[in-house]
Amino acid sequence: MKKDKICYLPSDVSGLRYARDLARPGQFPFTRGIYPNMYAGKLWTMREFSGFGLARDTNKRFHFLLNSGQTGLSVAFDLPTLMGFDSDHPKAVGEVGLGGVAIDSLEDIEELFNGIPLAKVSTSMTINAPAAIIFAMYLACARKQRAKLAQLNGTIQNDILKEYMAQKEWIFPPRPSLRLIVDTVRFATRYVPKWNAISISGYHIREAGSTAVQELAFTLANGFTYVEEILRAGLKIDRFAPRLSFFFNAHQNFFEEIAKFRAARRIWARHLRYRYQARDPKSWRMRFHVQTAGCSLMAQQPENNIARTAYEALSAVLGGAQSLHTNGYDEPLCLPTHESAQIALRTQQILAHELGLKEAVDPLGGSYYMERLTNQMEEMAESYFRKIRSLGGVLKGLEENFFQREIANAAYQYQKEVEAKERIIVGVNEYVNKEELWRVPIFKIDPRREREQKVRLKRLRKRRSSNRVRKSLDQLKRKAATEENLMPHILDSVEAYATIGEIVDSLKEVFGEYQEPPSAL
Repeated sequence: MKKDKICYLPSDVSGLRYARDLARPGQFPFTRGIYPNMYAGKLWTMREFSGFGLARDTNKRFHFLLNSGQTGLSVAFDLPTLMGFDSDHPKAVGEVGLGGVAIDSLEDIEELFNGIPLAKVSTSMTINAPAAIIFAMYLACARKQRAKLAQLNGTIQNDILKEYMAQKEWIFPPRPSLRLIVDTVRFATRYVPKWNAISISGYHIREAGSTAVQELAFTLANGFTYVEEILRAGLKIDRFAPRLSFFFNAHQNFFEEIAKFRAARRIWARHLRYRYQARDPKSWRMRFHVQTAGCSLMAQQPENNIARTAYEALSAVLGGAQSLHTNGYDEPLCLPTHESAQIALRTQQILAHELGLKEAVDPLGGSYYMERLTNQMEEMAESYFRKIRSLGGVLKGLEENFFQREIANAAYQYQKEVEAKERIIVGVNEYVNKEELWRVPIFKIDPRREREQKVRLKRLRKRRSSNRVRKSLDQLKRKAATEENLMPHILDSVEAYATIGEIVDSLKEVFGEYQEPPSAL
């Protein structure tokens, strides 16, 4: 976002009204934070995004992080799982367990959370197109631990709209995909009331190259779309809105990022209260997780990434995040090692305990610069909302590649600035070392893991009841052709030990597969 001056004065916020635009922390419109005492009352949840190899490998990392002081789990899945393929599918070759943990069935989920009481640990799972299936596996695993569903606390990302915009990990067309999301929300609202059934994500929009304003506007536009879809399904706004959550990126422009978080809360509160007529203050409060920017990490002089991540994490804390993930400094080169994951976690712990950040809520509130930035963020986001409505809404904008073009153009402009040295990246286009001073240990996945997972899957198929699997999948297909909630039937298939690929293939027979329309940039 271009700044029009370098010194800000009272005149720059002359239209600001304290009660209307700021208020106290914990009061509408929550610009200054959603709780009165914020971190003085409770620290943010510290998560490290973890997943690699087989379920047992990631389970060991989970225990290591929990023993190191992490306060919540965050699961990364491998590409075949994200795309709904079993590990023995031809398209999974070379990708099993590589970018995350390989999950094919309930058996894998049981091993993933072995020794971890799901009734006591908050779990976040970053998966979208097959989110309903993974959610069902998690619920089935909790049942086997004898946990009550009402005890479970966590989040499933389950945000397909940003996949069409940015990350491109889709399976079904938009309409049936939205139907699955609505079904998970309806099911969670009734049976898993502490669960966040959607984490509306701007993170991947930003990683694809968007600006901070685009991340803010497109994420909230997606959020409004989900609200409208769930309302059409018959749920009252105050029944589900308090459990909607968000996921943002903490990028390099320190003050702009803080303003983005403050503006996001204010916009969401105003729209939920006045546009959607929510009456419960909990519906107005935007709760969000933040992850430091992956795209800001550099393979050159990777030790510099420790500093980048720390400053980005600081912006998230000053912006009032409820949950935070800090990236490993080695992530441009490999999955995080034990050591880099611990450094990332220790970064959060230093912020929490050594910098005095618990002593004041929204300490930058009232700064002429910060309030002007926050106002600008809100104004520019509202301008985007008007544009999206003129296109006919988010789905129509996707069909016309509006979002894809906006993000691509922003990414192109950013790269031009880097190449022209209008934007300095330390160690990349300035302050370059001829030789690397640090030798970074490279974390590699044993290629034998893929073979092991295929053998494991073969054994499962022999051991389970084929008749029970077939009946559950046939029932799921029949119900997919109706308007009935699919979650109970997905849960039946999961508990029969049907695989993720088998369930996805059954739904494909009814829903079809998505093909992105061509775009001329």
